[in-house]
Amino acid sequence: MYPAEIVQPMKEELTDYGFTELLTPADVDTQVAQQGTTLVMINSVCGCSAGSARPGVLMAVANASKKPDHLTTSFAGFDVDAIKKLREHLLPYPPSSPAIALFKDGQLVHFIERHQIEGRPAQMIAHNLIGAFDQYC
Repeated sequence: MYPAEIVQPMKEELTDYGFTELLTPADVDTQVAQQGTTLVMINSVCGCSAGSARPGVLMAVANASKKPDHLTTSFAGFDVDAIKKLREHLLPYPPSSPAIALFKDGQLVHFIERHQIEGRPAQMIAHNLIGAFDQYC
């Protein structure tokens, strides 16, 4: 598990913009089951990917005409039990962090894995998400 002092600033990068933390398995199950759309940013300390994923998610939310009903986040390697439960909802995708999931009425409808984030600028990630928001939100 990562030390809180390393993780906290990366968490705040999202929570300061209204993202709700999913900290427990119950939080995950309750949120995913919500009607409407839920965006989940699986946060990570990985600088090469999370460093563009977080800004890309924020850019998408700020610039999309259609937005998810709920903005949430959980931190891989820190919110361990919540991430384990979340990954059950992401099957058949393998564990991936960072990653970005969009659920609609309890069903996974869009997923961006780490390999789709790595090496891509935040603008490209935002563009991908805005397309998903237009389709599902």
